[in-house]
Amino acid sequence: MLLEAMTSVIGFPGPHFCVLSSENKLRFRVQVRSLDSKDSPVLSSESFVSNGASVIEEREDRRVNGSLRFEVKEEEKRVEDGGGLESLKPLYDDGYGTVTVKDYFHANKETIKPDGGPPRWFSPIACGRPLNDSPILLFLPGLDGTGWGLILHHKALGKAFEVRCLHIPVNDRTPFEGLVKFVVETIRLEHASCPNKPIYLVGDSFGGCLSLAVAAHNPTIDLALILVNPATSVERSQLQPLFPILEAMPDELHFAVPYLLGFVMGDPTKMAMVNIENRLPPSLKLTQLSRNLTDLLPYLSSLADIIPRDTLLWKLKLLKSAAAYANSRLHAVKAEVLVLASGKDYMVPSRNEAERLARSLQNCTVRHFNDNGHTLLLEDGVNLMSVIKGTYKYRRSRKHDCVSDFLPPSMWEFKNASDKQFRLLSLATASVMLSTLEDGKIVRGLAGVPNEGPVLLVGYHNLLGLELNSLIEEFLREKSIIVRGVAHPELFWGKNGTSAQFDFLKLFGAVPVTAKNLFKLLKTKSHVLLYPGGAREALHKKGEEYKLFWPDQPEFVRMAACFGATIVPFAAVGEDDILELVLDYNDLMNIPVVSDYLKDANRDAIKLRDESSGEVANTQLFFPGVVPKIPGRYYYLFGKPIETKGKKEILKDKENANKLYLQIQSDIENSLAYLIKKREEDPYRNIFDRTAYRVTYSSVEEVPTFEP
Repeated sequence: MLLEAMTSVIGFPGPHFCVLSSENKLRFRVQVRSLDSKDSPVLSSESFVSNGASVIEEREDRRVNGSLRFEVKEEEKRVEDGGGLESLKPLYDDGYGTVTVKDYFHANKETIKPDGGPPRWFSPIACGRPLNDSPILLFLPGLDGTGWGLILHHKALGKAFEVRCLHIPVNDRTPFEGLVKFVVETIRLEHASCPNKPIYLVGDSFGGCLSLAVAAHNPTIDLALILVNPATSVERSQLQPLFPILEAMPDELHFAVPYLLGFVMGDPTKMAMVNIENRLPPSLKLTQLSRNLTDLLPYLSSLADIIPRDTLLWKLKLLKSAAAYANSRLHAVKAEVLVLASGKDYMVPSRNEAERLARSLQNCTVRHFNDNGHTLLLEDGVNLMSVIKGTYKYRRSRKHDCVSDFLPPSMWEFKNASDKQFRLLSLATASVMLSTLEDGKIVRGLAGVPNEGPVLLVGYHNLLGLELNSLIEEFLREKSIIVRGVAHPELFWGKNGTSAQFDFLKLFGAVPVTAKNLFKLLKTKSHVLLYPGGAREALHKKGEEYKLFWPDQPEFVRMAACFGATIVPFAAVGEDDILELVLDYNDLMNIPVVSDYLKDANRDAIKLRDESSGEVANTQLFFPGVVPKIPGRYYYLFGKPIETKGKKEILKDKENANKLYLQIQSDIENSLAYLIKKREEDPYRNIFDRTAYRVTYSSVEEVPTFEP
């Protein structure tokens, strides 16, 4: 009965739970209860604060039979309101970058005080209220054991997960098997409550070993493991020779250990850059970095309080037993696994270990972070929520659904992509967006494209999809609309489908092109980007630029009519001003070794259409030989919207559907011809002229173009 009462108060079943603020001060009162006792001592704290005001005084610590339950007396208003968010809007604020490593040390200062209690879970207030029906995410910490190693990601993860973190008190000496049993108990309780939801385990270093051990004990429970530099390779650690020295080191010298560990385990520079804007001028970035480093270094001494000498020696022994335990049970792990490996991990050989785990586990994906250290989750540029979304690992049921499980990009993700993915091409091409109003007038911008879906954008696919970046960026920037592109399944399910180079597409809404996915997208009133010519146009041969290669059948017209979607034909011109096609498919097939490779690759590739679909059905996948040109400019024209609402019955007729299909095709060809002709009138088509204009009119963001 007590457990049921506890569940009603804290929102979920499970042992040893409290709710803590990740903003240094605790914001509410918690009361400790024992399952075996009616006593209810109050959890010790020097300053429990609610909205900045102290609400209780320091009380005496008590340990009751080694088994504690925490009952929340006051929690954030989100629990009182009940329910969660229905959905996230594009460019929502995920909070990443607003918390720094200094907050990690501040939070630890409050929670490392001995209370005599056992390991327990806490839920950070900063996580806020997640989406309805969100899965649970359990964070299993590294050697520090405090549970605050995820603090930089609390706000971002809290949008889509019920986040709970494991706290292992500094003086706790629970053996590894005991920790495994503790986490297994929580997982089984949660699974019993929500059997159709996945349970996420984020294991950092030591926590990675714990995650694998727990998964091995629960092969039938739907678990998703995210292992961050897992310490399963501790026996091959570069620091092995130092372990005996640490054991023999006298207490008087232990003060130096935190500084050693601080520089070995993580990159202080990366930690100090977390809240620095990428677009700041170099001088300002350097100034802020210097200030952040100066502020950060004194905090390293507090590692001696987080991991005292006796605790450090115990944790090193615990780590060795954890690695041995996990490695001996890898064969029993059935869970979906994502391994995040740092390239500059001086604690354990994470890069090599990630590849070993990928070979040893049944369902394992790896992502490498070449410039980061062991404390990956506390370093700059690693947004864990973005990684989960970009690897298609976020789901709310047993099977991932690329439509219903999609979360739109946040403002941080958009800015990050603008700096790393969009910026160079955007600056080089200065894209011109034109659209057509209902009266036929062509205007600059996207005003002619409907804001309300479902909308089907149908166009010509440029060489290598060069037009995609600017198109996606401008719809987000001008209309806050995420365009859901349907792409070749090879990018998702083929040999290279798990490669990190395609994470960007998934993060920004791309889905495999199937009739089922198109149906779902239109049903959810999305803005869908469709290229009927697909890879055949994007991988065209010499002399075929701006030529449509469409299937024989109107595959999308009747689908659009079923949902009353608005079809917007569009054209994009500029590939011949950016790249020179040197080697096409025919050229490559004349090279003996290369031709054999292409034949083998296409034999195993996913086939999209059968031969009855015309020339586009015989598309061969390859990477053409191209050389860059001095950049010209990209031009887009979105044609007059075509309404299909109320025409479902008419378009059921094959002849009527084919007529509309040919009309759309003709509109795109006319728009291509229009742009090719009009760009000759653009005084700023050349990059040098645009650069001169920007220098002269630095306050003007948009470079002029021809008059539509």
